[in-house]
Amino acid sequence: MESERITQSSAGAAEAGQEVLLRPQHLEDFIGQTDAKGNLKVFIEAAKLRGEPLDHVLFYGPPGLGKTTLAGIIANELGVDIKITSGPAIGRAGDLAAILTNLNDNDVLFIDEIHRLNRSVEEVLYSAMEDYALDIIIGKGPSARSIRLDIARFTLIGATTRAGSLSAPLRDRFGVISKFEIYKKEELADIIRRSARLMGVEIDEDATLLMAQCSRGTPRIANRLLKRIRDFSQVRGNGRIDLAITEEGLKALGVDSLGLERLDREILSTIIDRFGGGPVGIDTIAASIGEERITIEDAYEPYLIQTGLLYRTQKGRMVSRLGYEHMGLRYPYEDDRREISESEERTGEGEEKDEQIRFV
Repeated sequence: MESERITQSSAGAAEAGQEVLLRPQHLEDFIGQTDAKGNLKVFIEAAKLRGEPLDHVLFYGPPGLGKTTLAGIIANELGVDIKITSGPAIGRAGDLAAILTNLNDNDVLFIDEIHRLNRSVEEVLYSAMEDYALDIIIGKGPSARSIRLDIARFTLIGATTRAGSLSAPLRDRFGVISKFEIYKKEELADIIRRSARLMGVEIDEDATLLMAQCSRGTPRIANRLLKRIRDFSQVRGNGRIDLAITEEGLKALGVDSLGLERLDREILSTIIDRFGGGPVGIDTIAASIGEERITIEDAYEPYLIQTGLLYRTQKGRMVSRLGYEHMGLRYPYEDDRREISESEERTGEGEEKDEQIRFV
């Protein structure tokens, strides 16, 4: 089950409360996302000097990279309150109106998974973002009339893992758009050191680097691994996290040196053993391993592609030379097949880049 994965990027309800304790409260404490953080520092200072609300902000990128954390930091830096909700939680236009009318001047409204807003709710949000007003219809039929209700000047911060699913009218109303990038190993190591210090845990440097290497470029996974390895160190060790206990804990959790879990490796081995390394369609892979297609596409495939273990071509998925080597197998194909595969891969990458360019 995806909910049981140690390297799952999304946070469960129980884990969300624990994450709050490790979240930085100020920009100087936030590690990574250097470009986004630097620009936001300028925009926040300018807004404070003018005494105006910060322009509306959109964060997009994979889950677990700090979008919610940075939204809270923005509110702290502005010295205002923040109201946190999510797209699916706002079911009706009346729900949004109730939230907006309770905001004070310059307050921050954070909407997670904003791409999942109901269309009728989204249309109400347009006038709120542009004119700081709500257009409300009273009555039904011939006697219905529209009134405009002024609301406080606020800052909307939207976060999404699927920027392409946002409608153009909503996207264009954001003045600041920042893409969150996958974290580097050195940045993850800094996050692990900071979290260990806050948790009161002693950790060796080589254990820190190994944990960072297995964190799939995601701070949320790094913190989750740290908590689980801490458990192993307390029960099977002396309470200090060293390299030996880290390797033991990762092995017990089924996490390898690249952060792959059992199902990640099963996807690769299935393509290699049953389909000669590919190309093979995603539906066939899903049926072979007994998982839903959307689970593979959203939870497993992106990281396998990012690490270069898997190719997504026009004809289907293919395991790369790196994928064979990581599985401890010899790459069996000649250069002519590799040229065809790389040509198909470039075609697929071109389509993805075009989509990203249209968004930006």
